[in-house]
Amino acid sequence: MALPSLSLPRRTPGRLSSRGLTRGRAVLAALLLLWLAPRDSRAQGQLGYKFQTWQEDPGRIRVDSHYALAERELGVATKLKVTGLVDTIVGASPTGQPAARPGAPLPMAYLTDRREAWSIDVTHALAATTVALGYANSRESDYISDGWSLNTRTEFNEKNTTLLVGYARVDDDITARFLPTPQVKTGDDVVVGVTQLLNPRTSVSVNVTRGVARGYLSDPYKIIQKSTELLPGLSLPLTFPENRPDRREKWILFSGLNLALPEFKGALDGGYRVYRDDFGIRSHTLELAWFQSIGERLIVRPAVRYYRQGAADFYRLSLDGTSIVPGSFTTGRAPFYSADYRLSEMSTTTAGLKAIWTVRPERLTLDATVERYTMRGRDGKTPAAAYADADVLTVGATVVW
Repeated sequence: MALPSLSLPRRTPGRLSSRGLTRGRAVLAALLLLWLAPRDSRAQGQLGYKFQTWQEDPGRIRVDSHYALAERELGVATKLKVTGLVDTIVGASPTGQPAARPGAPLPMAYLTDRREAWSIDVTHALAATTVALGYANSRESDYISDGWSLNTRTEFNEKNTTLLVGYARVDDDITARFLPTPQVKTGDDVVVGVTQLLNPRTSVSVNVTRGVARGYLSDPYKIIQKSTELLPGLSLPLTFPENRPDRREKWILFSGLNLALPEFKGALDGGYRVYRDDFGIRSHTLELAWFQSIGERLIVRPAVRYYRQGAADFYRLSLDGTSIVPGSFTTGRAPFYSADYRLSEMSTTTAGLKAIWTVRPERLTLDATVERYTMRGRDGKTPAAAYADADVLTVGATVVW
């Protein structure tokens, strides 16, 4: 599991800037140039497109995403890949403020935004090592992210063992309208991993990742409430911006298994991930997928993913009953507090079915995926209405030339 060059977190409302539109047209132009470039008889390329729609119950947030990819071999040792992404979000999300009374609807922030992102990756194969260098850019009305990555894969032991070493960095600018001044955030991640072929049918992988993020790590659209005494005997429930630490260190251990079972015309792909950070969050993720061939041109893939996390140390529903005196602005310094339900103790399950149809062998492939995503709180205090289930539909096509 190499470090991704494209890390595109979804942010909140606003309008797309003209600079973002310009970058989006540049990506489309790059994809077209790759398609029209003179074809080397030794080189091969492909174009891909995917559309995904995410719809939360009951009509809470909808995200529509369009994704395009162009990949081209430049000779026998070098490959160029360009990707572009445009997505839109509309709907509402809990602000972190409690309901006015038990059973009442949670206060929501209504949002609409558009994101345009692109990335470029160049991969070059040396004698025993493949080097991949990537750059990515993502733009929203209030969030700009630049990132780059360097990954190497080295084969030895007669190509039965592969060593992965990677590094990625992101530099983000946050300009949400609630902030007194623009904020910045940086992140550095390092991954080291090994993939071992045990026999012609089985391979295992183990990766360790360490990451450190610094700067503005709060969500500018999340608030927390505290009943504040304005006059003797008069208190009002006032809201304040959340305040998370300005540094976050994370560790990830991932193990994977791939097992081919030709007698069943299928293959099993499994993964287990352990995560921890100094926010106090601990999580476990289990993923299983089965690839089943049906005939010569159809593959179906049922899959399930289960995720469970503990709460952040500073997660709370409100500041009532605490001695914390919240400030008007986020400082990144103690005391820390957040009512964002995404930092609570919770679990999620994703189950789905994907179909891959080869229309023309080595030329045209179509795919479609239907998934159901469910989220549940596990702390016994966060309102169930804070969590949302969703339906996810993805369709795509890949053309090889």
